[in-house]
Amino acid sequence: MKRTMILLASLMMGALSFTLPSALTAQEQSDSAAVNIGSNRELFVDQYLIGSLDGTTQKLWPPRDEGPVFFFDQPWEGEHSAYMTVLHVGDKYQLYYRGGPTPGKGDGSDDRTCYAESDDGIHWTRPNLGFFSWEGNDETNILFDTDPILSHNFAPFYDTNPNCPPEQRYKALAGSEARGLVAFVSPDGIHWKRFQEEPVAKHKNYACDSQNVAFWSESEQKYVCYLRVWDGYWTGFRSVARLESDDFAHWGPEGGLYMTYGDTQREHIYVNQTTPYFRAPQLYIATAARFMEGKRVVTPEQAAACSVVKGYDGDCSDAVLMTTRGGNVYDRTFMEALIRPGLDPGDWVSRTNYPVRGIVQTGPDEMSMYAERFNAQPRKRIHRFSWKLDRIASVSAPYTGGEFRTKPLVFSGEDLFINANTSAPGTIQIEILDKNGQPIPGYELDKSPVLTGNWIEKKVRWADDKSAASLAGQEVILRFVMKDADIYALRFGSEE
Repeated sequence: MKRTMILLASLMMGALSFTLPSALTAQEQSDSAAVNIGSNRELFVDQYLIGSLDGTTQKLWPPRDEGPVFFFDQPWEGEHSAYMTVLHVGDKYQLYYRGGPTPGKGDGSDDRTCYAESDDGIHWTRPNLGFFSWEGNDETNILFDTDPILSHNFAPFYDTNPNCPPEQRYKALAGSEARGLVAFVSPDGIHWKRFQEEPVAKHKNYACDSQNVAFWSESEQKYVCYLRVWDGYWTGFRSVARLESDDFAHWGPEGGLYMTYGDTQREHIYVNQTTPYFRAPQLYIATAARFMEGKRVVTPEQAAACSVVKGYDGDCSDAVLMTTRGGNVYDRTFMEALIRPGLDPGDWVSRTNYPVRGIVQTGPDEMSMYAERFNAQPRKRIHRFSWKLDRIASVSAPYTGGEFRTKPLVFSGEDLFINANTSAPGTIQIEILDKNGQPIPGYELDKSPVLTGNWIEKKVRWADDKSAASLAGQEVILRFVMKDADIYALRFGSEE
């Protein structure tokens, strides 16, 4: 009883301590007013547009494991390589990661930042940077090796702020609890320097011991950072706090804005990997690591057969999907794993399956994320995982049929486009209702085409080739009537 009272007090204190200012999130605003989506692409990964479900469900689509694409087999890398980021800038894919080769030594004193490149996000090479040698070898891809603490969790991003100086187009954060967050800038992602000598943020709340991920938010017009904290006062969960900055030099609020998770069960979130979705930057996708502390799956014999470093066989982990649109709320519509551990016992040890930060396009209709496999083992590697574009989650109907309605929304543009597929007998029809739920003349269900097929982007028009243009700027509700079908995303606008 005493522990319960302490826990409740902790949660109440946390709620009081981290109250948000007036406009909390776009999600909250949409609960009481029409959602203005403009011509944004919107994915059905959260509750943002969901008004009602009738015989339909929201479904998570785990990506397909495409196998290993990168092995940490150089002598300066090894089994403790970690905290990885993939960027896609122009025609180049860039991979940043921590190398740490000393067996059994994961205390950060032997860390270095390494760099690799790719033309397609699938085949990777280590450029000879010539910056640092390793045991007499001058041909290495070591980006910097002068400060192991800052190499421990170097987390870069490409700055899309239109006012960013060219020499600072790449930015990064690194640090530790003792030293705080240290900022770096670069014109090309290869030649880096300190943004300023002193830390840009430091507080006792900031663990700073894993990736401290930052980016320029196009929708919020500010820099935001998500970093690891210990949640509450006595709850003891690894969690996430958010910081904001107008200039990348001054971050607040002091102590961080602690993220909340709705009424979902609390779990350890170790790395959050939050980043704007590259096809809908108003939506932040977090491919986070879920850490099951103390949950042993492999036997000591299995761990020994896999050469797991001592002390890394008593936990397990996987990857989960979270989303946010600003403010301090993570939506956890899907509690199921985004990436499950594989068949090999070596994939069921501590801190494996941690996602690499970044979702990037790797084909005309394909996008990829990446995750570590076989942590703390000599065979440590990165696997690529693929989806069709925008198909992370859906609203789905069974063979017997169902429907769903959006919340009232306001859009701009001429046509409705959907990302959807059906089975051969499956169908989709779309009716547009007014804000009171009544069919709008010309957009009734019997004026909708009966759609069957598979499309990344399907333009929808009603009878007599009627577009949605006449309804732009009005409050409307979309009603989807479906059979054996999935709808992943929608947008209004013109053809891209």
